[in-house]
Amino acid sequence: MPRRLLVLRHGETQANLDGIWQGHLDVALTERGIAQAYAAGPALAAYSPMRLVTSDLSRAARTAAAVGESCALTPEPDARWREFDVGQWTGLTSAEVIARNPHERRRALTGHEQRRGIDGEGPAQVTERLRPAVTELLAGLPDSAAAVIVSHGGTIRVLAALLLGLDSLSTARLLTTPGNCQWADLVEGPDGWRIAGWNLRA
Repeated sequence: MPRRLLVLRHGETQANLDGIWQGHLDVALTERGIAQAYAAGPALAAYSPMRLVTSDLSRAARTAAAVGESCALTPEPDARWREFDVGQWTGLTSAEVIARNPHERRRALTGHEQRRGIDGEGPAQVTERLRPAVTELLAGLPDSAAAVIVSHGGTIRVLAALLLGLDSLSTARLLTTPGNCQWADLVEGPDGWRIAGWNLRA
């Protein structure tokens, strides 16, 4: 059996519902978001994961805590699994971002190497902080073992691109952002990593 990474996006937040760019903004799950996390737990437990790592932001950490109950695992928080830092767009609605920086937003959403919010992170910066995080995780993951990573929509796409060797333009074209409490099933094979499932849900 190959190693696999089950990469789960956090549950719903009010900012998600309001179309707000969250980035490193620390916001809580809605009641529905908590229910989504508890629903995902048994489905992820079926993979028998041996590690559960999570972004340290509250929306991810709370999701991981719920999943951990089903998996009998204690979440391991790590700031390197955070969402993109969206700089000056933090806390703004999509409409406000379009009004202020329409060109930069368009480039960011179509996969160009564009920093979010002018002074935030782009795909290259997120890749560089994810690379050591996933390397360390895999170094401690035996053959045929699985790990759950609770993270964020943009970060999940960057991680998939990193493991599959995709550039940011291809990633934007090929991979949609996972919905709340949907996950990617990334499987290691003899020729590298592949996507066995995307936008999976309980």
